[in-house]
Amino acid sequence: MILYHGSNIQIDVPDLSRSKPFKDFGRGFYLSADKRQAMRIAEQRTLIMQSGEPTVSVFSFEENLLHGDELKVKLFKEYSEEWAEFVLMNRDVTLPQPCHNYDIVYGPIADDGVTFQLRRYKAGAITLKELVNELRYSRGITFQYYFGTQCALDKLTRL
Repeated sequence: MILYHGSNIQIDVPDLSRSKPFKDFGRGFYLSADKRQAMRIAEQRTLIMQSGEPTVSVFSFEENLLHGDELKVKLFKEYSEEWAEFVLMNRDVTLPQPCHNYDIVYGPIADDGVTFQLRRYKAGAITLKELVNELRYSRGITFQYYFGTQCALDKLTRL
């Protein structure tokens, strides 16, 4: 499969030490199977950094590794209570990081709209069940691949 990473610079060799903590699935290298999504992220990153130019780096990955025994993989095929709790755990600055031991995680992105709903849940305005129900009916669900270990990164081939 072909995966894309959006940034303000070209990424030839992913470096976990340059990754930011407290993201959806933790500190890691994030990719998408959707090139347009990666370009949107690249444009956002360039605006935030106020340097570089929107750049999409392209990698190949053997999809069968997601279902084998070589890597520890967690798949979230849709919004769920488990997904929401997992994202909240990874974003919690009071918890020691990393707070899981998966090599790869696949699941929905918690974009700004999703983050708003997560905050409502944390504030007690809605229940976890209500959170998930609201997310299931939101438009434009997008997915991401998280590569969080060197073992996982070693399975990517730069194209």
